[in-house]
Amino acid sequence: MRIVRFASPQGMSFGVLDGDGQVAQIEGHPFGQISFTGTRYAQADIRLLSPILPSKVVCVGKNYADHVKEMNTGDAPGEPLLFLKPSTSVIGPGDAIRIPPGSTNVHHEAELAVVIGARGARNVSPEQALSSVFGYTIGNDVTERDMQKSDGQWTRAKGFDSFCPLGPWIETDLPGLGLDPSDLEIGCTVDGERRQQGRTSQLLFGIPTLISYISRVMTLLPGDVVLTGTPSGVGPIRPGQQVECAIQGLGTLTNTVSAADAVSTAGGGL
Repeated sequence: MRIVRFASPQGMSFGVLDGDGQVAQIEGHPFGQISFTGTRYAQADIRLLSPILPSKVVCVGKNYADHVKEMNTGDAPGEPLLFLKPSTSVIGPGDAIRIPPGSTNVHHEAELAVVIGARGARNVSPEQALSSVFGYTIGNDVTERDMQKSDGQWTRAKGFDSFCPLGPWIETDLPGLGLDPSDLEIGCTVDGERRQQGRTSQLLFGIPTLISYISRVMTLLPGDVVLTGTPSGVGPIRPGQQVECAIQGLGTLTNTVSAADAVSTAGGGL
């Protein structure tokens, strides 16, 4: 089942996208028993949003050996390397990744995103972890490399508004499609040029291990997102470009790149 969050003339809703490109609106949120309202929309008549608004996005660094090598930042970690992106960094398909003023070294990072379900996850074992999963979507862990290097920790470099595209939908049953989340093809192109290509089977720490490890540090709430790491091939993106992150069975997450507006000094900025 493909769960979408969308904007229509009637407002924001969740829905189920079928094979004919129609979206069936559902009551409330998609966790638990799904109830349809009876209203249907053609996909062309709505705008897809980020499929979920998480309370937090928990990310895993250095989780592909080839990416560790290309970054030249030491050995692979012995345990999952965790960091957070704020909920305000989340954008949806078609939204613009905004390059901060003065930045010239912002990179794409295509990642498999795991969405936590209604039961959440707290102190779960690896064997219990997958029962906490609602579904899977695509993420882009956009990163300002110069700030990442200079700061020594990654909050600023990873946390800008628009630095966490998610979408285009949540697939709740990859095994039902004959696909194993632990072995999916993943890649990224920029203006049609192939940048990244790998498989989730190359993860140093797999999905059950990650969920269990994170749940022993912080409670994962329904709708929270875990970004599992990125394969090698990361590189710079610039205003005017188009970034496409694709994962087998999950489709393609497409975002444009634009320059962010400068913060106002006349009292209007955040």
